[in-house]
Amino acid sequence: MDNKIKILLVEDERMLAEILSDTLSDRNFEISLAYDGAQGLEMAFKGEYDVIVADVMMPKMDGFTMVKKLRGKGCRVPVLFLTARCATEDVVKGFDMGGNDYLKKPFAIDELIVRVRSLSGKNRVSGTVVEKQRYILGDYEFYPSKGTLGNTANGDSIKLAARESAVLEYLCRNMGNTVEASAILNDLWGDDNFFNLRSLNVYITRLRGHLKVAQGVEIISVRGIGYRLETGAASLPH
Repeated sequence: MDNKIKILLVEDERMLAEILSDTLSDRNFEISLAYDGAQGLEMAFKGEYDVIVADVMMPKMDGFTMVKKLRGKGCRVPVLFLTARCATEDVVKGFDMGGNDYLKKPFAIDELIVRVRSLSGKNRVSGTVVEKQRYILGDYEFYPSKGTLGNTANGDSIKLAARESAVLEYLCRNMGNTVEASAILNDLWGDDNFFNLRSLNVYITRLRGHLKVAQGVEIISVRGIGYRLETGAASLPH
């Protein structure tokens, strides 16, 4: 079985694209390159990929528009945006267009790899999805290994961004306890700087939106400290 993660890399900076392609290929990823949004859109429809990694600012068609068109045609391949645009509204727009995660340039290649692997849902050894545990959050079942929130009442499922899933899992592990924002940032981001704090706030807002219909489930802001996840029922079956 071929366990390589197949990535469509859409990046207009050709030197960066070639460097990323060579580096990721050396790490046992299978890379296809597109150099603008229009080419990326065409390749995404024609090929089969585990993850799409796309720049935002590109000629002919920007990354946001490309992903919006993909989602409009039913393409559900996870998307990781790469961009130097770090304003909160840009991050929110990226998610609203259908992105699953967001990585600010410049970035470490190891962080890119971790995020791609998380989005692909593939186990590094077997290439299969592994469900190790779940959390019951009101009417929802949260599977950290898949990054999904399943509504047990209507059968709907929400695919969380990699960082959304990581933040929710962090809160679930500390259910009912207040966790410091700085602890979340240092553990998940490796740095509690201002940009990462703004990103965390965006993820918390989005998680609240996902969980707003779950009775008794609430992410509470503790002023000057961090957050606490409260729920009437939570469990971790094997």
